[in-house]
Amino acid sequence: MIQHRGPISGIAAWQDRYVATAGYDNQVICWDQRTGESLARSLHDHLANQCSFSLDGRFLLTSSSDHSARLWTVPDLRLAAVFDAQEDDVEMSVFHPTKELVATASRDHRVRVYAFDGRLERTFTGHTADVISVEWSHSADELISSSDDGTIKRWSLATGELLADLDMDGVETDTIAIATSGVIFAGNDEGQIIVVDDDGREVLPAHEAGIKRLVLDSERDLLVSLSYDRTMRLWNVASLRPEPMGTTALPDDVWPRSCAFAGGSRLVFATFGATYRGYDYETQTWDTTPVPPTGGVNAVLPLPSGLLLTVGDSGTVHRDGKAVADTGSLCNFLAPLGDLVLTGGQLGKVFDASTGGELYQHRSPLNCAASFEHDGAQHAVVGAYTGEGLVLRLDARGRAEHVRDLPLHTNAVKGVAVSGDLIFSVAADASATWYRASTLEKVATIEDAHDRIANGCAGLADGWFASVSRDLKLRLWDPEQRVRVLDTPHTHSIKCVAASDDGRLIATGGYHGQVAIYDRATSSWSRDTRPTAAGISALAYDAERKLFLAASYDGQVYPLAG
Repeated sequence: MIQHRGPISGIAAWQDRYVATAGYDNQVICWDQRTGESLARSLHDHLANQCSFSLDGRFLLTSSSDHSARLWTVPDLRLAAVFDAQEDDVEMSVFHPTKELVATASRDHRVRVYAFDGRLERTFTGHTADVISVEWSHSADELISSSDDGTIKRWSLATGELLADLDMDGVETDTIAIATSGVIFAGNDEGQIIVVDDDGREVLPAHEAGIKRLVLDSERDLLVSLSYDRTMRLWNVASLRPEPMGTTALPDDVWPRSCAFAGGSRLVFATFGATYRGYDYETQTWDTTPVPPTGGVNAVLPLPSGLLLTVGDSGTVHRDGKAVADTGSLCNFLAPLGDLVLTGGQLGKVFDASTGGELYQHRSPLNCAASFEHDGAQHAVVGAYTGEGLVLRLDARGRAEHVRDLPLHTNAVKGVAVSGDLIFSVAADASATWYRASTLEKVATIEDAHDRIANGCAGLADGWFASVSRDLKLRLWDPEQRVRVLDTPHTHSIKCVAASDDGRLIATGGYHGQVAIYDRATSSWSRDTRPTAAGISALAYDAERKLFLAASYDGQVYPLAG
């Protein structure tokens, strides 16, 4: 049976016949909605982010980090056209409601319109950060886009002009939905739904964390909101003001990144597993068929014993390939705390990696962690999607206890590291922050530390740090927050970074499967290789074997000498 081998990031449905899924394994799969059987699959060259059906169900449109959107016939997924003028990831693409046109939203800050034969018809320039969402107006040839620059913009297809520029108070707005009347529903990083119409806007508190997806069914006047607070909420929008109809907690394997209205009262959801999951909003019941896990590795930690610890999409912790604990959901990091090893991820929980036992519950998913010493005790700081650094301490009985939260950033913490007496963190809003490890006092924040989203950081010893970003640069930071910016061999977004114990060698890993190693002593890139076509999810340095370990979404760990 055709299944995904990595998390499903996008999902779409057409009536009660087909479901399509797009995954981090580069696959796009078409499923028979009635039987749940896979019918066909196709591949992008990189992560497949989202997908959508044409109104008549004849075509599927997919968006990918290979910088393209692609048009496929349904259900056989035969390639019909490639839309490839983008210079960065395509986050979303949508069909025109009546014409053979598609629009794309790209992280190169632009919106584009193509004809079905692949011809580029329009390019809309004006956003100053990544464009995350795009929708067509139902009543006119207009497009509405939202961006990480905190604005929503309306564009004219006929003239290419910017018709309206809505400032969302600087808050990132990842998702929009457009009613047939032209009313805009927007979901932002503060968990709010903003209703925008000709009379102005209304802000409605909706979730305890950022809203990652809004999905509108105009025929039924229903709106779904998905949030990293791990809930789904259903709203009646017949009056064009969302009225709550119900809230449900998401199963541990559901990724609140995408869902779609399917046949009847059914919704289908993206998951961290090999298949999708369904929910009936009338009976308020989830499908009970288990979603098979995938083997992607998201973190790797060499142990002093010479063994290797890994964890990933399934939440199962492995020691040298043997399962030792199960956390129940995708995990993103492994960090030592005395004799303990901490892990955690999408559930917002910190786990003991040796037992799977829960140590602490936070309000949003967790991304990263680093260990340090404070007041003579072992500590760890865990970076959260909502910007906090959760400080945990190893008590006298060898247990982890939560001490406090550090306000590291106002956006998702993407990496945290320790060097000397400094804690360093980077965030999705491109900022960088330093704290003093000995006092837990803030030293500095640089809001524009990177040109794009920062994805990771590493300590280089003596208060120095390295950071990587979607801008394809490697940054070296000295203890006084001064920076040296280096070009890298990477052609696609850099996901992660690690350094040798002495800070001389720095490895960078990309979503395209590429690993490059920089030698600070020679000021040169000593190695540039691509061990896998799947993305590199994490890097670690094995001091005992004096090599880097590159974990991948394909489930493997690749040893690489400098």
